[in-house]
Amino acid sequence: MKIAVIGAGTMGNGIAQVCALAGHNVVMRDIDQKFIDNAFFQIEKSLSKFAEKGKISEKDKEDTLSRIEGTLDLQGCKDAEFVIEAVIENLNLKKDIFRELDALLPHEVILATNTSSLSVTEIAAATSRPDKVIGMHFMNPVPLMKLVEIIRALTTSDETTQKTVELARKLGKTPVEANDYPGFISNRILCPMINEAVFCLYEGIGTEEAIDTVMKLGMNHPMGPLALADLIGLDVVLAVMNVLYTGYKDSKYRPCPLLVKMVEAGHLGRKTGKGFYEY
Repeated sequence: MKIAVIGAGTMGNGIAQVCALAGHNVVMRDIDQKFIDNAFFQIEKSLSKFAEKGKISEKDKEDTLSRIEGTLDLQGCKDAEFVIEAVIENLNLKKDIFRELDALLPHEVILATNTSSLSVTEIAAATSRPDKVIGMHFMNPVPLMKLVEIIRALTTSDETTQKTVELARKLGKTPVEANDYPGFISNRILCPMINEAVFCLYEGIGTEEAIDTVMKLGMNHPMGPLALADLIGLDVVLAVMNVLYTGYKDSKYRPCPLLVKMVEAGHLGRKTGKGFYEY
């Protein structure tokens, strides 16, 4: 199968890698060649680590890389048989992309979105094939994490869901179905937990290290919530909290003022070198 991945960032290049490693041909589209070049650099680095650990052979690595092509033109995706969109969490941008894909691709092609919290139903409504639009939420880092949340829009057909679940399994992932409500399952639970940890820091209940150590040693979490927020990106956590707060109109989803201030300051975590910790 030929799979188009729209967006070559952290999630997009990870998705492209797992699709190609599973034997699929992949076209990876972005708007700037520097993003494509960085994606190939990251994929090659990730595959090299797998090869060094003996999880794949050098031939597997080279074959996987040979199955991926990059493009700056959406027309380069016109012969794709399945699409996974993985651009930034901006609803209007995603809807625009889905309108373009809808006009470009044959009607039977499934259009999946890797959104972590936005309405799949609203994205589907921007197309003429709402029954063939579905959420396919991969976890970061994609090559290592087994879970894929499969989110059914109000309009998603059983056939589309079944085909998407089958694809996730063929990629070596464990698909879990969720209905289309803000945050789905994963981020409805995860981001409020992170937000509460930020409140603990904001209110002086404990230091960053104390809060993370309690959750690691007391709750057996592999990473503390503040360190995890830095890994995810504080801007992403805030965006999800805003989706939850707007979607449910419930004060328990109110973003912590400290989280808001840190994002305003540009302290977004690992990607900027400073968040709750320095990198």
